[in-house]
Amino acid sequence: PGSYMQGAVCCYTKALKLTDNQAESAVLYRNRSACYLKLEEYNKAETDASQALDVDPGDMKARFRRAQAFQKLGRLDQAFLDVQKCAQMEPKNKAFQDLLRQLGAQIQQKSAQLSSTDARVQQMFSLLLDASANDSDRQKAAQNLVVLSREEAGAEQIFRNDGVKLIQKLLPSKQEEVVLSALRTLVGLCTGHQSRTMAIVNELGMEQLCAVMGSGASTVSLAACHLLQVMFEALTEGMKREIRGKDEAILPEPSKELRSMLRHLLEMMPACNVSGPGRDSAINLLVKQVPRKSLKNPDNSLTLWVIDHGLKKILEVAGTVPELSEGPHLTDNSHMSCSVLLSKLYDDLKSDKERENFNKLCEEYVQQHFSQPGLGAKLRAIQTVSVLLQGPSDVGNRTLEMSGMMDAVISLCASEDVIHQQVAVEALIHAAGKAKRASFITANGVSLLKDLYKKSENDRIRVRALVGLCKLGSAGGTDFSMKQFAEGSTLKLAKQCRKWLCNESLPPTSRRWSVEGLAYLTFDADVKEDFVEDKNALLAMFELTKSEDKTVLFAVGSTLVNCTNSYEVEKPDPQLVELAKYAKQHVPEEHPKDAPSYVEKRLVKLLEAGVVSALGCMVKQESPALTEACRECIARVFLALVQRQEDRGTVVAQGGGKALIPLALDNTDVGKIKAAQALAKITITSNPEIAFPGERIYEVVRPLVSLLSLECSLLQNFEALMALTNLAGISDRLRQKIIKEKAVPKIEGYMFEEHDLVRASATECMCNLVLSTEVQKLYVATGNDRLKLLVLYSGEEDERLRKAAAGTLAMLTAEQPELCARIPTTTTHWLEIIQALLLSEISDLCHRGVVIIQNMMQAEKSLAETLMESEALEILSVLAKGGEGKPVPITKIAQNCLDKAVEYGIIRSSEGKEKCKGTEP
Repeated sequence: PGSYMQGAVCCYTKALKLTDNQAESAVLYRNRSACYLKLEEYNKAETDASQALDVDPGDMKARFRRAQAFQKLGRLDQAFLDVQKCAQMEPKNKAFQDLLRQLGAQIQQKSAQLSSTDARVQQMFSLLLDASANDSDRQKAAQNLVVLSREEAGAEQIFRNDGVKLIQKLLPSKQEEVVLSALRTLVGLCTGHQSRTMAIVNELGMEQLCAVMGSGASTVSLAACHLLQVMFEALTEGMKREIRGKDEAILPEPSKELRSMLRHLLEMMPACNVSGPGRDSAINLLVKQVPRKSLKNPDNSLTLWVIDHGLKKILEVAGTVPELSEGPHLTDNSHMSCSVLLSKLYDDLKSDKERENFNKLCEEYVQQHFSQPGLGAKLRAIQTVSVLLQGPSDVGNRTLEMSGMMDAVISLCASEDVIHQQVAVEALIHAAGKAKRASFITANGVSLLKDLYKKSENDRIRVRALVGLCKLGSAGGTDFSMKQFAEGSTLKLAKQCRKWLCNESLPPTSRRWSVEGLAYLTFDADVKEDFVEDKNALLAMFELTKSEDKTVLFAVGSTLVNCTNSYEVEKPDPQLVELAKYAKQHVPEEHPKDAPSYVEKRLVKLLEAGVVSALGCMVKQESPALTEACRECIARVFLALVQRQEDRGTVVAQGGGKALIPLALDNTDVGKIKAAQALAKITITSNPEIAFPGERIYEVVRPLVSLLSLECSLLQNFEALMALTNLAGISDRLRQKIIKEKAVPKIEGYMFEEHDLVRASATECMCNLVLSTEVQKLYVATGNDRLKLLVLYSGEEDERLRKAAAGTLAMLTAEQPELCARIPTTTTHWLEIIQALLLSEISDLCHRGVVIIQNMMQAEKSLAETLMESEALEILSVLAKGGEGKPVPITKIAQNCLDKAVEYGIIRSSEGKEKCKGTEP
């Protein structure tokens, strides 16, 4: 039996510690190896047998045991060699001969299997490459290949059977399914495997993969983009790990392959044979892969390399005016993606010298085109400035200040050609957003834009002019008294924006501009009110978030932040306001319709229109247009939507919980906190297992713990503690996750907070966490005041705190009885505190009190004696009688305590009247 074997292992292990004699050790190892074989611990059996063979290579018993262990571990070749030696030494030994035959058969079977998988791999490829094979067979073969590539053994096999060369032949196929399978198989081969990825980059070459990504078919292009993403990750992750690849060989640095991949992506920028979506994918990859993930990492060499080798190529895309040039194909997102990429590169620079070089390259590019004869080149220069203003705006401002640039923009606004006009108006709008230029443009641009808005025949120009006016007109922000337009005109402009937004005959880009207009106009509360009443306009805006053009995301986010008033409002100091009025200075005023009752009604209207699923769609976007600023807007709106408890169910039902998790993990610092607070509010009032089903619930822990910081408000601390209390009560796995996120010391810190609610909620959280043995150990450890704090809190006035502390004590004394004896050492008032719990009118407190006494009495007789000599005896006797609406559990536990005292012989039971022994009756 197993236990007998375990015993034997223990004896041999002890004996091994006692002997210094090598020959004795060898015999002990050999025998312990036999025990391990019986216990099915084959690795240990193999190690012990090898130890014995090191001393005496001729020990046939040890060699036979090692062979048996090798066989069980699947190392058949090594097992065969060992048994072969045994059989040579003792040819008559039947056991040796049997194992030899058995292994021979197993090895043959395994090699047949291997070659049959090899054959299967080859058969799959030959089917795929055979143009005459029927489609369904080829598709099946393609799917099998993908499945095989996802397992390490299968991937190795494909790789060994010259799979990469064969996949190379599949990539040019005209059948989308075949190309997709080839790409997905490569994903399997590359995932997390640096050495294979390097081989694939070198063997396939990047031209072919970039060509597939640049092809027209969007599914194929996206699959190729995903593959390149996986390849980048395999290469860069490998650089961080000590051991690269799953094989333990130390491999060369993959920087050559990385640079080759980046070079090809940069070459895709200006290439005319690349489709718009393909180019966007390439920009997206550069955004994700080039800048440092964390500024703590000092190495920004990839960014510098890309600026040296590719900045001009990126500017080629920035300067392309699709309707005019023969240049590269663009989508509606290309310019915005370029802005994001340029911004990320610029933000990744470390010194003034590096930034100066970036500025110089941009200025040279703009100047080179601006100074050429012909309008085409000037428009390219202006378009580049527009993209820079939306990206690294410092650089944009410098190019805007180049001589003649602003005049050219203003004069082109009056051009007869709609396209020219459009480029100029957009540049003017982007310039207006930057405060440096806004005053200059207000002087020159307002009349120009008003003219365009009133007189232009073309809605595309009118909507853009309108946005320019909105942008300039909203310079006062939310301040109601600083409006630059005549009273009522903002409402008219907003009405026009909503009309365009709902007009499906306009191209989506122009409809997007109408949302840009609303993003500015909704600073005005009257505009907010009109907009949320217009359900068609709301739905049209939500629909736009799903369109191909992702640049609309930030405008939608900003509009919703304005409508839900989820921006930060600086409240001026009342005394200063009085002084300002006295000195006839300007005082910011709040619009009456920004009062909470109005905001609340707007939130309800937005929820009814389906705002949550629209926000969910926005979060899912894999686009550079979903910038951190945009994510922050979405987080702000979500927090506003869950303010009212009764709305939280709706938010969860429409997928709000799922959308909030990524927002809390990847966002601006402010955005992370807003999203985490929204998660906390949901976790407090909804059942967390329904709001965050499956594994998702574990992802909520980190954002909640992040709110336990001094940077956050007390309300945020309080909500996080309540939410964590709920999670800690669900399961041990969740408690482990909370502990792993280093929350326990933070929660303990809040147990000392002066604010009653925060202190009580931290103690409640601890009450659930002590169900975990790891937390119990903290209380068992000596040299701290943890236990003392709980005893003292059990005597505080605050009922919520008392319940939590006494509950924690009751739990701890049950789980760790050794703590009972330490309670009297914590404070001289310990007995009064526990008696006060027993006497409490609040049955929860009384219940906790009797449980603590029961635990103490069960732990040690001496504690029972101390308790029975106090007034506790009398109180327990009364409680045990029950009646007067005393809950049954309390009566029962009180009786248990008295029974225990009788059992110890401290009191004797006589006709139900307890008497203490040894005292005068």
